[in-house]
Amino acid sequence: METTYSGNDVLFILLGAIMVLAMHAGFAFLEVGTVRKKNQVNALVKIICDFAVSTIAYFLVGFGIAYGVDFFASAETLSEKNGYELVKFFFLMTFAAAIPAIISGGIAERAKFYPQLIATAVLVALAYPFFEGIIWNGNFGIQDLLEKSFGAPFHDFAGSVVVHAIGGWIALGAVIMLGARYGRYSKAGVISTHPPSSIPFLALGAWILTVGWFGFNVMSAQTVEAVSGLVALNSLMAMVGGILAALVAGKNDPGFIHNGPLAGLVAVCAGSDVMHPMGALVTGVIAGAVFVWTFTLAQNKWKIDDVLGVWPLHGICGAWGAIAAGIFGQQALGGMGGVSFVSQIIGTLGGVLFATAVGFLVYGALRQTMGLRLSQEEEYNGADLSIHKIQSEYDKD
Repeated sequence: METTYSGNDVLFILLGAIMVLAMHAGFAFLEVGTVRKKNQVNALVKIICDFAVSTIAYFLVGFGIAYGVDFFASAETLSEKNGYELVKFFFLMTFAAAIPAIISGGIAERAKFYPQLIATAVLVALAYPFFEGIIWNGNFGIQDLLEKSFGAPFHDFAGSVVVHAIGGWIALGAVIMLGARYGRYSKAGVISTHPPSSIPFLALGAWILTVGWFGFNVMSAQTVEAVSGLVALNSLMAMVGGILAALVAGKNDPGFIHNGPLAGLVAVCAGSDVMHPMGALVTGVIAGAVFVWTFTLAQNKWKIDDVLGVWPLHGICGAWGAIAAGIFGQQALGGMGGVSFVSQIIGTLGGVLFATAVGFLVYGALRQTMGLRLSQEEEYNGADLSIHKIQSEYDKD
């Protein structure tokens, strides 16, 4: 029976890993559809190469930092319990690889290729697993201290902060260190718009991410015994709440609408296992509206040239999601309980400060040593030709 149970858990978490792996195609096509045509190839290449580098970095270093587990043992030892630890690594590695995939959307169209791969290696090997281990493995006793002080540890079931806010706030540092695209803003403050190259590709990316997210959230239980249908329903409610809020706040703009479900899903990750579905719906509605508002503010007033809006989408909505878990997870609001609003605030602020510092440190160091961005001529020609020596398609004679 023990073998059967472990086999079921292996299959369960393996399916989750495959669904989150598929989400990386969503990241790719969301970026392909948003950037200009001359940068589409680069968007596709970045995502798949970042994934490869992330896998090696997390395998050799990151997973050990987060969970104290390494893979330098015999294959026979590694295969114990049907290799559960191996598929757990696969599942959590797809989460880790989301960090550079998130950042990629913010720095699109003007970033050098190899410095970004170096940043990916550093972030996935060292920075992300350090914070991941604190929250999800209880490293350094911080979670125990929060529980002792405020009645519950910081609750982040599927990574509103651990994955999304960390990725989004690191991306903010990267975007600022990189600077705006040439011609995006003038000295007079006039904004030159760079419209999406393909709404169908953008929509395809959003749909792939949305479908895969149910593996991201539901399979975060990591065992069949712990799986909860509440997580699935709450994810659904937050998703549709984000869509409708983005529809209204974004005034029918298809770019906002297709990012709406992602905003809702980012926000519900933290509390999807403890909220009432109505709480999840409100969480998603607020996230969708907040995304539209902060994206517009950052782009138009603060002149932060975050191409896909990854800081508003992942950084801001992720932080909101962790706080929402501390609100709508309370039994008084129909939640399951077992959460502390104070712990949620502390954990969220800790994640934001940590990720922001890492973003400026890593990308600041790369800017000083290797340089971060393409030359003005290379950017004008597009990353596809400048880096990969090819276009996404050629005009027929």
